[in-house]
Amino acid sequence: MLGAFSAEERRVLPAHERAHPTHRHARLGTAVALAAAANPLLTPVRHMVAFLLERWADEQAAAAVGDRASTARALARAALTAGRREPPHGLGFTDHAVSRRIAALQAAPPPRLWPPAAAVMALGALTALGAADATGDLLRLLEPVLP
Repeated sequence: MLGAFSAEERRVLPAHERAHPTHRHARLGTAVALAAAANPLLTPVRHMVAFLLERWADEQAAAAVGDRASTARALARAALTAGRREPPHGLGFTDHAVSRRIAALQAAPPPRLWPPAAAVMALGALTALGAADATGDLLRLLEPVLP
């Protein structure tokens, strides 16, 4: 596969693969797979998380290499040459996830969402703590009435 890549594209593959252990993608993927095994309704979530983990690694590779276009080309070339001894002579992949990942790399980079995400998580935590406190108060109020 590496023989089909240009010198610039060869830097993308290791950067993409390094992103997975660096950000512990296997742990997150395993947790989601276990949740989907426990509740089959979460199967679409498992597939979406797998896609998003690959997108995350794509973005990390693009940042490491400094060129989104070469990252998209390397991803396309990797998909076309995967498992082949010689370069293909036609489109060798029909996986829509690869097409979506390439399209995402050709668009503008995603915005930094950590501040809004942290605010949403803080609000969720405060709501959960408030509900737990209110439940405790309710149980104390109902103690004299309950048997």
